[in-house]
Amino acid sequence: RAIVDNARVLAATLKAGGADIVSGGTDSHIVLLDLRPKGLTGNITENSLERAGMTCNKNAVPYDPEPPMVTSGVRLGTPAATTRGFGQAEWKQVGEMIIEVLDGLKANGPEGNAAVEKAVKEKVTALCARFPIYPTL
Repeated sequence: RAIVDNARVLAATLKAGGADIVSGGTDSHIVLLDLRPKGLTGNITENSLERAGMTCNKNAVPYDPEPPMVTSGVRLGTPAATTRGFGQAEWKQVGEMIIEVLDGLKANGPEGNAAVEKAVKEKVTALCARFPIYPTL
């Protein structure tokens, strides 16, 4: 249940930040983000989020005009970090960090977004440090 609740929080946060969620939300552990309203592509967004410390996959959206190696969307999932201990407050932060990277990409382009990616990676690192994978080691 927490995985789905967290996915809903993530989807709502992304939507509030001006992103478009395929189907308007989620009823599962996956959030499919349509990047066309932000003028971005999946491959560029996937790489930028990776540099910022967040993993996602580029993904086609319905009626995607982009080829499969580019795509117009990314797929985000909540199981791993929820299992790690992230709750709704943390997923709201994750959504805000994703929007920060997306807005940086839109404003700066992929070559000029390094400062945003670095700043977000510091936030990601701090958030993850609060929820270690192996807390007893």
